[in-house]
Amino acid sequence: RLMVKIQMDTSLEEPFVVRTTRDRIETITLNRPTQFNALSSEMLAALQNELDAVARDRGIRVVIIAGNGRAFCAGHDLREMQRHPDKAWQRALFDRCSRVMLTIANMPQPVIARVHGVATAAGCQLVAACDLAVAGQSARFATSGVNLGLFCSTPAVALTRTLAPKHAAEMLFTGEFIDAALAAQWGLVNRCVGDNALDDHIQALADTLASKSSNALSSGKALLRRMNGATPTDAYAMA
Repeated sequence: RLMVKIQMDTSLEEPFVVRTTRDRIETITLNRPTQFNALSSEMLAALQNELDAVARDRGIRVVIIAGNGRAFCAGHDLREMQRHPDKAWQRALFDRCSRVMLTIANMPQPVIARVHGVATAAGCQLVAACDLAVAGQSARFATSGVNLGLFCSTPAVALTRTLAPKHAAEMLFTGEFIDAALAAQWGLVNRCVGDNALDDHIQALADTLASKSSNALSSGKALLRRMNGATPTDAYAMA
């Protein structure tokens, strides 16, 4: 069974998000390819709507987040932010982005990032926020805000919960790119695979998860999230 749903960009008559369902696996594809899938306010709203809908659908076992075009996600839409310099608008944007990341953490299904091209700033945050990630060998990652005089504060939340502290600090302080092989070594992604094999690896991982008990997946995900940062005594009590 295959279903496709889209969130339309009414100004450009193009979908912000394409959603495809196959065999209890939901793929949500960011679809602003000419803008390298930058997370504009409209893109975040469309992504939030789709994540909320999937979280309510107990027939979905696994979620894949992907990007259309040459990049996974280039972070926030800086041109849009330049058009809205007031702090209230920008605070609302970051609140919306944070809600998306928290939704990924709290939804019952495991979420896999399918990464190709670049994943920078909030795009790198999106990878780190997902439960699992697989990257093509040509993918590159950076939290590059520091190069513009801005510290990637909200990406730091996800990175410091995914990477070892010094690895996260190196990415956040330098703003330099790391390749997919190093991202796998550091734990930002689960594995680095050949670009031509990326879809096969993503599908195999999603199929494996989809074959498991949905109750085991959802309860296990919730437990792993709660144990993050807990003391051993509290973690054993939760388990």
